[in-house]
Amino acid sequence: MDKNKTHRLYYEDPYRVEFEAEIVERLVSENKPALVLDQTCFYPESGGQPSDQGTIEGVVVIKIVEEGEKIIHVLEREVPAQRIKGKIDWTARLDHMQQHSGQHLLSQAFYEILKGETVSFHLGAGSSTVEIGIAKIGEDELARVERRANSIIFEDRAILTAFIPQEKIGEIPLRKPPKKEGLIRVVEVDGFDYSACGGTHCRRTGEIGLIKITKWERIRNNLRFEFVCGWRALTDYGLKNGIVRQLTGRFSVKEGDVLASLGKLSEDLKASRKLAKKSEEKLAVFEAQEFMTKAEGKIIKEVFAEKTPDGAKFLALTIVKQGDFIVLFAAKSEARSHLILAASENLKIDMRRLVPIISPDINGKGGGSPVLVEIAGDPGADLSAALAKAQAFIKNWVC
Repeated sequence: MDKNKTHRLYYEDPYRVEFEAEIVERLVSENKPALVLDQTCFYPESGGQPSDQGTIEGVVVIKIVEEGEKIIHVLEREVPAQRIKGKIDWTARLDHMQQHSGQHLLSQAFYEILKGETVSFHLGAGSSTVEIGIAKIGEDELARVERRANSIIFEDRAILTAFIPQEKIGEIPLRKPPKKEGLIRVVEVDGFDYSACGGTHCRRTGEIGLIKITKWERIRNNLRFEFVCGWRALTDYGLKNGIVRQLTGRFSVKEGDVLASLGKLSEDLKASRKLAKKSEEKLAVFEAQEFMTKAEGKIIKEVFAEKTPDGAKFLALTIVKQGDFIVLFAAKSEARSHLILAASENLKIDMRRLVPIISPDINGKGGGSPVLVEIAGDPGADLSAALAKAQAFIKNWVC
């Protein structure tokens, strides 16, 4: 047995779930036991595709690593047997085959319609991405690419694999040149796509089920598209259909009218917030007058239970613009505590000096100008104690 080379059963039959093998080498990888077998069904992480999942003698395989011609199986614990039985997780294998086969169709569709070459591919746990060498794309173009890829699925074309000697690879119309030399594995989607690829794939395009692009973003000078295939596409559709169904129920509208209803709701919310802000600003004028009337000295201090940080800030500025006061306010938002520290310009003091003194008390960060400082900190901070500390410092400082 050659311990430096593992026979790869997944190339012969990617649908094979169980196998037997001899252990040819025992190793330690990342403080875990690892095995090299004479043959394996386990696919190692490679070419953007994750490794298979499964067990060897009932022990969970943590990961599969390719090292030259041999494949290393990293395990949760030691396997005492010399001859083992392995079993791959078929659900995960089929998922990987659907996503990877779908990527081939999507990549060729992008090249056929937009001359966009595939720069990279990543098969993720929830969705996959393919980076295409194009700078922009319109909705109509995107729809054409997606429909073209899915038309090949619906035609249920054969997906074939073959090992081609390097000297004959020029006879194959590959979508892009191979990165490896020597014997090159070619995956052909009958009459549509030819790619040098070492991944596992479906027998026929119909098994991919469906391809759906869910979103895209700019990366470098290219576009990266997120997509789902097969069972992932069904799960994604079920989730989004459920959301739409709930929205139609809440708004009592048809599916096609949901966006219009959301748009109207958004506009109404903006108008309500604008009106509320104006009302809050008008109220602040009267609140400011009340605070100044009741003030004992130059310092006005208050912890607000219901006022928003923005509302407290506006009130503080209103006070210091109308009189020579120092304002120490505190308020809370959903996730943070806020201190608003302000002073009249006529007092000629720099409120920024309070930041390093008060910030540690609320585990906060902040800054501002000489007349206005804001500090945001932990939601559970003792704001009364923080303001009391600020008040004591200011009294020693200017009063």
